[in-house]
Amino acid sequence: MTGHDMNCKSALQGRRLLLGVSGGIAAYKSAVLARALIRAGAEVRVVMTAGAKAFIQPLTFQALTGHQPHEHLLNPEAEAGMGHIELARWAEIILIAPTTADVMAKLAAGLADDLLTTLCLATQADIWVAPAMNQAMWAHPATQRNQATLSTLGYHLIQPEAGLQACGDTGSGRMPEPEALVAHLQHHYAQASSPTTGGHQTRLSCASSQATVQDNVDQTRDKLRITITAGPTREPLDPVRYLSNHSSGKMGFALAEAAVQQGADVTLISGPVHLPTPEGVTRLDVDTAEQMLDAVLKALPSTHMLIGCAAVADYRAATVAEHKIKKQSQNGDELTLHLVKNPDIIATAAARGQAKFVVGFAAETQDVEAYAEDKLIRKKLNAIVANDVSDPTIGFGSDENRVTLLSRRGEHIIRQPLPQASKAALSDTLIQQLISLYDQHHSS
Repeated sequence: MTGHDMNCKSALQGRRLLLGVSGGIAAYKSAVLARALIRAGAEVRVVMTAGAKAFIQPLTFQALTGHQPHEHLLNPEAEAGMGHIELARWAEIILIAPTTADVMAKLAAGLADDLLTTLCLATQADIWVAPAMNQAMWAHPATQRNQATLSTLGYHLIQPEAGLQACGDTGSGRMPEPEALVAHLQHHYAQASSPTTGGHQTRLSCASSQATVQDNVDQTRDKLRITITAGPTREPLDPVRYLSNHSSGKMGFALAEAAVQQGADVTLISGPVHLPTPEGVTRLDVDTAEQMLDAVLKALPSTHMLIGCAAVADYRAATVAEHKIKKQSQNGDELTLHLVKNPDIIATAAARGQAKFVVGFAAETQDVEAYAEDKLIRKKLNAIVANDVSDPTIGFGSDENRVTLLSRRGEHIIRQPLPQASKAALSDTLIQQLISLYDQHHSS
């Protein structure tokens, strides 16, 4: 360790961290991860599943950490053979990397059939999971359901990266590099220990020669500015009537809250809704689509990611009546309205090229993914969230939602179905995935 490293105040300094290693090909990265965690100041112990030993030997971790890895649920050398309880009490942080689909399923179901899963039920520590698996397994609805369940149970998920996998497939499912995982933890615990500064000074003071990737990730997190549109727009017909829709704004507000929790600087541009402003969010209220477009364009120069979650009215009155339209002033029982098309806010913003990453929402009632893919390509977005608003149990006005995240990787469209969950839990997952996609796009 260099003199610079010794003087570095790491957010992980002195933390008791239990590294769980499960049986995936990415287990080879866990050796590098263990060493990186130690360099960051953590006191590291390792727990291996039986499957992990098929990919990496316990001796490797013993040499790196100076401690024999824990493998067995009942340890005859521990007091009363209850070594798992001792470990559960010892740990402040548990990081499972890689986390296989099997381990995710066990944790989501509350199973405890080996040392690692038993520890997770018995501990009061923060538990972080870094999924790593084949892209088809990651995209499977069961895995996505388990991911959402883990979020609701309080687990912290570090979203997998996209790229070429060991099996030859290309897609999401790769475990992030060890330096990025350490950076993620550093960011979280630096914020937790320095609420007034968001940990900014702590992380910058910990820039060491061996953590270039960590520095890049931390700086991105520090400066990430997200603009989110939410709610409906209202297009006036006369002083008392307007065109609008059933959007409650709940999804956009939940996204804003989730983004703040991830350390982002959030501006929320909202149509007329009856919702409190999430803590830490800058809110701008608008009524019409043109007002919303104007607010978005003003925010764009300082925006890294734009998320268009608002349900913008497609049309507005060509002329707004100065006075209330009277029934008796019309011919017969019909009223003819002359409407003109509203500006497409998200497409206009994407065309400007000022935001580095633009995300749309596609609220559809039929052929949901097909329409969403068309919008993704036609409007030149980086990603789009598709949801079926014809289902009365989700979408407009509901506290729950079920969506599919579509993103572009070169010429390929990647689909990630996210199972039905509360809008708060779903927003946490979406924001994590969108930040991960932004990082990949920004670094490419």
